[in-house]
Amino acid sequence: MNPRWRLWLIGALVVAVIIAGVYFSTLRKHLRQATPVAPQSEEQARRELTQTAPATSNGPLTKTRMFWSSGAGDGSLMAVTVDLPLPKDPTLRAKQVLNTLLAGPVDAELRTLPPDAVLLAFYMLQDGTAITDFSEALATATPSGIESEQMAIDSITKTLEANVPQVRWLKILIHGQEVDTLAGHLDLTRTFLVNAKAVPMTAASAPSVDSAKPPASAAPGGKTAAAAAAPSKSAAKQQSLTPASPPGKLAQPVKKP
Repeated sequence: MNPRWRLWLIGALVVAVIIAGVYFSTLRKHLRQATPVAPQSEEQARRELTQTAPATSNGPLTKTRMFWSSGAGDGSLMAVTVDLPLPKDPTLRAKQVLNTLLAGPVDAELRTLPPDAVLLAFYMLQDGTAITDFSEALATATPSGIESEQMAIDSITKTLEANVPQVRWLKILIHGQEVDTLAGHLDLTRTFLVNAKAVPMTAASAPSVDSAKPPASAAPGGKTAAAAAAPSKSAAKQQSLTPASPPGKLAQPVKKP
């Protein structure tokens, strides 16, 4: 081969290698800068749709006591004070504090509720009964065990007691239905005493009939969310786990002849 052509060929190959190197370097840079968008889970999508309405942020900043894990590993809780714009309406106020509780503390290790759990609905009755409707994640993602389940419920009841004085009783539903236990141990067919000295709701502060009406979705065994809202008088006697005659047990529906 002619030496001159050989030089041209070698030069062309060198130029091609340089161009290829620049191209792949630029391509690699663009790939690093590209941020992949993770697909949203069903719970994440539902969380965006059920967040507290922006209108609730119009309240004045209030010192709010949130109860998260103390980190001692014994199921104990500690109160953490945060500034939240809490409205006066007890229903909106309760939604605000419960959504903050679900969001969790700065230290994720001190969470008491699963990160994917969502507050789907909250209702207040004039007798002081609060009905909370959570997504399935509260039951499926809470660690199974007496201590962890009791800590989850205690964090909810103590947070409501500290910030919403109108709440006397608490009934917990999972996706509009009554379930037997939280994660295999804690009885959820009952109502929980939040504050025996709860301030009665006045006619002015009570929610309207429509807003206080629980969801009508059927619970297992023919029970309904509306029936689950009525606490039994014996519910205040004992708060032990899975009592022999649990308070707040729903009555079977009357069969028509």
